[in-house]
Amino acid sequence: MPPPPDTLAALPDMPHGDGSTGPAPPAAVANAVPVGLDALRAPVDEHLRVFRRQFRDAMRSRVGLLDAVVQYLLKRKGKQIRPTLVLLSAELAGGITERTYRAATLVELLHTATLVHDDVVDESDERRGVPSVKALWKNKVGVLLGDYLLSRGLLLALDDRDYDLLHVVSDAVRRMSEGELLQIETARRLDMTEERYFQIIADKTGSLIAACLAAGAASAGADDETVARAKAIGETIGLAFQIRDDLFDYDGAASVGKPAGLDLQDRKMTLPLIAALDAAPPAEARRVRRIVRKRRKSRAEVRDVLAFVERTGGTAAARARMEALAADAADALLAFPPSPARDALVGLCAYVVERKR
Repeated sequence: MPPPPDTLAALPDMPHGDGSTGPAPPAAVANAVPVGLDALRAPVDEHLRVFRRQFRDAMRSRVGLLDAVVQYLLKRKGKQIRPTLVLLSAELAGGITERTYRAATLVELLHTATLVHDDVVDESDERRGVPSVKALWKNKVGVLLGDYLLSRGLLLALDDRDYDLLHVVSDAVRRMSEGELLQIETARRLDMTEERYFQIIADKTGSLIAACLAAGAASAGADDETVARAKAIGETIGLAFQIRDDLFDYDGAASVGKPAGLDLQDRKMTLPLIAALDAAPPAEARRVRRIVRKRRKSRAEVRDVLAFVERTGGTAAARARMEALAADAADALLAFPPSPARDALVGLCAYVVERKR
């Protein structure tokens, strides 16, 4: 199988935490303890409190309707993984500064805007089990709220002349949009290849995590090479994370709260299926492709494809690729000096591989 986007390999070696240079010790992730979200946040917990205050201030509006919608969003903010990653990356690259809080706020504002717009585009009435903005206030308010959050993020960066942070995050938003559109285009033609799959997940998932780590490093005053390295690590973690998500569709025992085969019903071709089709005899691959192309599939047909992917080694190949990517990211993190932030991010790499939801 051809390699995925591999920005880590293109970067020069940098000194490790012990002062040595050259390749990092192999498979740091193999010896890491997977960290849950509480452990991930622990090294920057105090800084997250400062971020939350600044984020609330950045979202306020004098317009009553807008402020009501914003308050609804604030009460239902999720796990705040993205600002946590910004703060951890800053700690990794030199230390948290006032610019780091702005970087975390910028990332969260622009990402929240994309989620609000996504609910409109997807006609989704729920987000994380509660009514979406679109469901409660309809499409017009959803679109305008997303626009407002985007503008607040832009002004936050421009007012403080954080042009480098704005460039990093804006590029991620561009890539996320392109990834979504490429996925739509590919789904219509059903011509997914492994190369295109990695392009889509790098843009849709990898780019945002990459932006978090790059913005955090930049906010700490790191040089361009260190920012590029942090960005590459983030993108690699994002690729592994998305492959794990895609593997859940082929694992009926996973505790993700949804039955296996939903991606298949939606005619989404992800890495396990792509790898299985590449490995299968041509006649069997054609038979399975005919099933995947159907707009409606019986339960028996879905079970047939799931069994084919397992039998042909698609799930094993995808898992091996995910583990290799997570190991690459964990090993690259060893180039940074030892710290609780570094340990937390290495633990995140292990968590990405082992998570059950």
